[in-house]
Amino acid sequence: MVATPTTVTMSTAGLSNGTMVSDLPPLPAYTTAPIPDLLPWISDFWLSVIGPHIAYWVVSGIFHIIDVYDLFPQYRLHTPEEIAQRNLASRWQVARDVIIEQIIQMATAAVLSLTEPEQVTGMENYDVAVWATRIRLAQRALPSVLGLIGLNAAAISKNMSASHPLLAGALAGGKYPFLTSFDATSDVSVPAFATWELVLAKAIYWLIIPGFQFWVAVAFLDSWQYFWHRAMHVNKWMYTHWHARHHRLYVPYAYGALYNHPVEGFVLDTAGAGLAYKVSLMSPRMSIFFYISSTIKTVDDHCGYALPWDPLQNITSNNATYHDIHHQSWGIKTNFSQPFFTIWDRWLGTMWEGDTSLKYERTRENAKLKSEKKSLAAAKQ
Repeated sequence: MVATPTTVTMSTAGLSNGTMVSDLPPLPAYTTAPIPDLLPWISDFWLSVIGPHIAYWVVSGIFHIIDVYDLFPQYRLHTPEEIAQRNLASRWQVARDVIIEQIIQMATAAVLSLTEPEQVTGMENYDVAVWATRIRLAQRALPSVLGLIGLNAAAISKNMSASHPLLAGALAGGKYPFLTSFDATSDVSVPAFATWELVLAKAIYWLIIPGFQFWVAVAFLDSWQYFWHRAMHVNKWMYTHWHARHHRLYVPYAYGALYNHPVEGFVLDTAGAGLAYKVSLMSPRMSIFFYISSTIKTVDDHCGYALPWDPLQNITSNNATYHDIHHQSWGIKTNFSQPFFTIWDRWLGTMWEGDTSLKYERTRENAKLKSEKKSLAAAKQ
C-alpha cells in the first residue's frame, strides 16, 4: 500500500492581529512522504537483509586472496603450515556453517525490518526546530544559575546588549526581541531562532543523537557478546555442544569469522546485533550501517593478519592480534571481548598479560615439523 503524504501546518498558537504574543518561534510546517531508498537499484529492506553478508564475503574474499597468494607474509600471525596442520575443520565445512548462520541472520533481519513502521522523510526541519526550541527554553534557566554564583544576569545582559546582542539575549534567559521573521501564511511577525541555536540543534539532531545511538548499540553488543562468550567457556555443556565448534579453528581466517554452531551463532551474533539495534532506538537505515560495520569488524578480527595500515586494527586494541590469542590453547581462557572494545576483559581481569612471541614461535616450529614429516611419509609411499 502506498503511503499518502501527510502535511502539518506551522504552529502559530498565541499569535493574533499581527502581533507576537509568544516569544517562542513557531514550529515549521512539514509534509511527510516515504523515504527514498538509499540505493536506486535495491530497496532498503533488501539492503538490510543481504548487505552485511555481501560485505562479509567481499572483505573475506580480499583477505583470502592475500592469504592464498601470500601477499604480505611479514604481517601473518600464522604460517600456511599452521593453517594446514592445526585447524580441525576443512574450509568446506567452515563455508557451509557460515552460510547456514547467514541464512538465519537474513531471516531474522527480515522479521525485524517488517516490524518497523514505514520510514518517512520531510520532518527533518521540524525536528531540528523542536531541538532549537528546547535550547531556547533551556536558556531560561541561565539567570537563576548565574545568580547562584552571585552574578546579576539581567545587568550583564543590559550592559552588553549593544556590543554582543546574541550573548545578551542568552544571558537574559533566551530573549531575542530583535530576531523576527514574517510568516506569510498567518500574516504576522513571528519570533525567529538565532543562528547559533539552529546550528547547535542541527548538530544534536544529525550528529550527537545518531552518534550516541551507535555508541549504545556498540556498548550493548560488546557487553552481550562478552558475557555470553565467557559463559560458553565456563559452562562445559555449552562449550562442548556449541562453542567448541568455533574453536576447531586454532588458526582463524577471515571467512571463518562466523563459523559457529547455529545456536551459538543465533545467540551471540544474530540476537546480540538485533537487540543492540532495538535498544539503541536507531533508525532502520542507520541499522544497515551498524550491521555492516559490525560484520566487517568481526571478519577483520579473524583475518589472521596484523596489518599496520588496516584502520579497523588501529581504532581499538580489539583486533586480529588480540582475538587470535583467544583461539590458541594457551590463551583460550582470556580475551573474551568482541567485536569492538576490550573494556570488559580489562575490567574483569580476563585480558591476556605477557609476551606471546615465544609461544607463537613454538607453534610455528611444531607445524613446520609436522608438515615435513608428512611430506617425507608421502615421498616414501
